[in-house]
Amino acid sequence: MNLLESLQMAGKTLVANKLRSTLTMLGIIIGNASVIAMIGVGEGAQKFVAKELQSLGTNVLFVTPGNQETQRISRDVPKTLVLADAEAIGTQVPTVTAVSAELNSRLLVTYKNRNTNVNIIGTTPSFPLVREFDTAQGRFFSEIDMKRNNQVTVIGAELAQRLFANRNPVGKQLRIKNFSFQVVGVLEEKGSTLGINYDEATLIPITTISNKIVGRTSPYGIELSYLTASVKNEESVDAAVFQITNLLRLRHKITGEDDFTIHTQKYAMQTVGQITGALTFMLAAIAAISLIVGGIGIMNIMLVSVTERTQEIGLRKAIGATQQDILTQFIIEAIILAGAGGFIGTGLGVGGIVLVASLTPLEAGISASVIATALCVSGGIGLFFGVFPARRAAKLDPIVALRSA
Repeated sequence: MNLLESLQMAGKTLVANKLRSTLTMLGIIIGNASVIAMIGVGEGAQKFVAKELQSLGTNVLFVTPGNQETQRISRDVPKTLVLADAEAIGTQVPTVTAVSAELNSRLLVTYKNRNTNVNIIGTTPSFPLVREFDTAQGRFFSEIDMKRNNQVTVIGAELAQRLFANRNPVGKQLRIKNFSFQVVGVLEEKGSTLGINYDEATLIPITTISNKIVGRTSPYGIELSYLTASVKNEESVDAAVFQITNLLRLRHKITGEDDFTIHTQKYAMQTVGQITGALTFMLAAIAAISLIVGGIGIMNIMLVSVTERTQEIGLRKAIGATQQDILTQFIIEAIILAGAGGFIGTGLGVGGIVLVASLTPLEAGISASVIATALCVSGGIGLFFGVFPARRAAKLDPIVALRSA
């Protein structure tokens, strides 16, 4: 008997027992769909985080107060960075093209009878350059505004829509903590960046927020939530980290551990990639257990099938079928069950990924190699778990089989 005849006979046998074949495939379908979905969601999460980090700006370094140990064990952010540090980095570090500083708070913003609680971000005029933001309307505040502590603000697109609807907000007055601020510009919509949605925030000069809104708590100047530095190019990032570290250690007179931490996009990408990769692997490994369960189900059903088809096996062997013919037919049946379940499960898994992408910020992402691997694994499981029942069927003695029937 050739391979084609074995395929045809295996197909007819499986079609004749539709319900049993469907239930047998169910474990493989669930397993494959779970593995594909988990890996796809993991890849989507990695793409989402990469996009978030890229939206921070090109070749941007973040300098935060406190070292990693103090940030981990302390709830209160240490006041170890001041505006003068940012100005020194901008003028004394040759690999840095621009520096922006931020001091953040969260307060109620009011316009007429409308009010909302939003992030109040005190920053410097270099913010749009460093963070790659553009103004959709009006202008960003200037160095003069910062030096004079002017009560001006640039608001995000969502906040503008929330407070002013479809009217032009430029020139209007907002109230922040009993102070009146003139809206001089509206930022272009950009979305949330690592937990801070600048589209619903209001930005004011850092001197204004320090002197009139939150007050000063550092004896060395205006304290910062963090500062960002734009580096010339990717090749200069390591040099910039070294130079900023040396400069801040000198300014802060540090002889022991640093009282600041420098974060790079490359380091953040590696860290996030390791975390999401480990989580994806763990979830996929858990989901893969379903594939093993499905394989055991195939072996169980195939053993039952051998018992039920004892007479058929005896007759076929009596009229000349060899052990190889019987072995081939039962292995093909197992592979068809696993392969068909794999295809259906893959389709469901890809559909699940698309659904998740449509309902969440995660991007739909699954590589062709992962799909091919999952299908090959499904077929391999069918082959592995189908060998034992097939060998058992092939070794049946035709005379014993006919008598038992």
